[in-house]
Amino acid sequence: MLQWQKVIQEFRKFLLFERNLSKKSVSAYLNDIQKLQIFCEDHQLNIEEINVKNVQHFLEWVNGFGISVYTQARLISGIKSFFNFLQLEYELSTNPAELIETPRLTRKIPDVLEVHEIDELISAIDLSHPEGMRNKAMLEVLYGCGLRVSELVELKISNLHLEVEFIKIEGKGNKERLIPIGAQAIKYLKIYLQEVRAKQQVKAGHEDVVFLNRRGAKLTRVMVFLIIKEVAQKIGLKKKISPHTFRHSFASHLVEGGADLRAVQDMLGHESITTTEIYTHIDKDYLQSIITQYHPRS
Repeated sequence: MLQWQKVIQEFRKFLLFERNLSKKSVSAYLNDIQKLQIFCEDHQLNIEEINVKNVQHFLEWVNGFGISVYTQARLISGIKSFFNFLQLEYELSTNPAELIETPRLTRKIPDVLEVHEIDELISAIDLSHPEGMRNKAMLEVLYGCGLRVSELVELKISNLHLEVEFIKIEGKGNKERLIPIGAQAIKYLKIYLQEVRAKQQVKAGHEDVVFLNRRGAKLTRVMVFLIIKEVAQKIGLKKKISPHTFRHSFASHLVEGGADLRAVQDMLGHESITTTEIYTHIDKDYLQSIITQYHPRS
């Protein structure tokens, strides 16, 4: 008879080392499996005895706590992975969650900036003080490479390969990817590194970090949010934006320009192409103009 504690520990190792998931994702998966354990122990069910009806009753029980549709989807995904693991490692005969349907998720289309709005934001940065050049280089890299804010603040000098116009990023789950970097971002990044950062006293342990605060330490995510908010207020931008808005804009502008979706997926570091596909639905005005211009009935 399989023991819950032992199986969950083995499943944890499987998620970490074979699936290469982040610790946060692994924690969420295990939390869901522990809910299943509680349900099964309350109903005196051994792991090997769980069938489709038991899984359905478990989901009904969990839904009674008022969880969101996104949590439901993750929960079902986690249970399916758990039973797949049991089939693989413990030769469980069937996967009782295999036929359970995942609820359809409606993806929220993110806000994006127009090119002229990005130009206005970057042009509004005050270059009369050293932090201004850092901020300009930072926003050029954020938009020019489509980075997550966590990737931006963790960016290392040793991962800049500007001579071949690439940077290396350590993304989610410690997965590395190479991203092209354009001439504009390279220009201001070099100016910042040579004229600002080179003159700073760097705090121990932060020698390889690209973007530093006044004390010579790595910038925080919150600081990046505040810098962007301040510049947006300065130009009177009405849109509610964040560092992620630059990432959305990067992807949207590439797709609008005709970039291959798989290439955009690689640059963004998305595991699934479906995550990237949202950018094909962003610019409704652009799509409408195409129909108006080319459709014979328009």
